[in-house]
Amino acid sequence: MGTKVTPYKNQRGTKKEEVEEMFDNIAHSYDFLNHFFSMGIDVLWRKKAIRLIKKTNPKVVLDMATGTGDFAVESARSIPNIEKVIGLDISQGMLDVGIKKIEKKKLQHLVELKQANSENIPIDDNYFDAFTVGFGVRNYQNLEKGLKEMLRVLKPNGVGAILEFSKPKKFPMKQLFAFYFKYIMPTIGKIMSKDSRAYTYLPESVQAFPESQDFLDIMTKCGYKDVKQYPLTGGIASIYIGKK
Repeated sequence: MGTKVTPYKNQRGTKKEEVEEMFDNIAHSYDFLNHFFSMGIDVLWRKKAIRLIKKTNPKVVLDMATGTGDFAVESARSIPNIEKVIGLDISQGMLDVGIKKIEKKKLQHLVELKQANSENIPIDDNYFDAFTVGFGVRNYQNLEKGLKEMLRVLKPNGVGAILEFSKPKKFPMKQLFAFYFKYIMPTIGKIMSKDSRAYTYLPESVQAFPESQDFLDIMTKCGYKDVKQYPLTGGIASIYIGKK
């Protein structure tokens, strides 16, 4: 549902398998390129998402599609009285980078990273007070199934924050964003990551992803309540909030 684009055009397996391979391939350069392409603004976006969920005073937080753990680390640092952050990701290569990061920051007592699939979260029902996802849901093989799984492990009245790219609608941001995503990002990404498809897949997946009201409608269909969208930086990204 809006996520039919795959990294390698279904030449190597299912979308889930291709996403795992892609992130394993680019794990070594992911953090650098992520901050480089966003000019560091992604850090501010995560901080805002965490400000939105910490109003509920969560103690146990899930970071789904955690990648190298940036969202999980920020939650551990920013949420008062946090007891545990569990980060899950399909790519062991990304997790290996994240585990080293957490050890360097001496956050092992708060943050735990594990390999897991978004459609089959190995956690009991009603376990987490809150969850975050940063630029991950558009990579789900089955978007609705992934959204329902995250809702399943959320406690009643718990809150989820989904940070995802959007498509700007107004001049000149719309034109600048389209040019940057179509030409600049794939060229630099190919050189730096050594994966010719990864940073071409990114704009394709953003283009295919249901955003704004379409995504809020999907969240509501999956059982989320009080869904809201917070556009960021001229519409380049959005935070979607929903409760159980």
